[in-house]
Amino acid sequence: MPTPSAFAKKLASVAQAQHARFQFMNEADPLLCKQIRRWTEDIGFSFSSCTRVPWSAVFISWCVKQAGATKAEFKFAMAHAVFVNQAIKNASNGVGVFQGFDIAAMAPAVGDIIQNNRRGNKFDFSFAKTHTAYESHSAIVIEIGQDTQGGFAFCVGGNESDSVRRSVVRLNPQGLIKQRDGNPFICVIKNLK
Repeated sequence: MPTPSAFAKKLASVAQAQHARFQFMNEADPLLCKQIRRWTEDIGFSFSSCTRVPWSAVFISWCVKQAGATKAEFKFAMAHAVFVNQAIKNASNGVGVFQGFDIAAMAPAVGDIIQNNRRGNKFDFSFAKTHTAYESHSAIVIEIGQDTQGGFAFCVGGNESDSVRRSVVRLNPQGLIKQRDGNPFICVIKNLK
């Protein structure tokens, strides 16, 4: 497995720091709500609510920006579908430092972003390639490892159960994401910065 770049390590570190700070707070908590406002405004959008407006894509965008990516490198957005679609276009054109791939084609690494469905949807990579408006979620890979169940990607995401949470994505022996029935995975955004 290749050693993560300095940027990938920094992105993972930024996500981990936000998790450590806010994991025990709910989005309605004044401290986390103030931070959600900051994340939203820092990436160039207007803030309206901590509890009525999904902020998971804002969290990802802010972490990527905080790690040092520019607007030209990453499409900061309030919806995951927007930056995923741009990353897929980058991969198709062989450009950019964030490139989106089908989960069956590319193994995740530290600093990558894994996108999945939410609310029981079943959108796939082909759909993501041509759409910028649909419900989805994503999280930043902070660690790749092995345990008694096999390979895993340890991830941090925002607006998971109304807070900043960690999750485990299972990997097959080749290091690729194991697909699941509920809220299937859609895309891996490779971090090439």
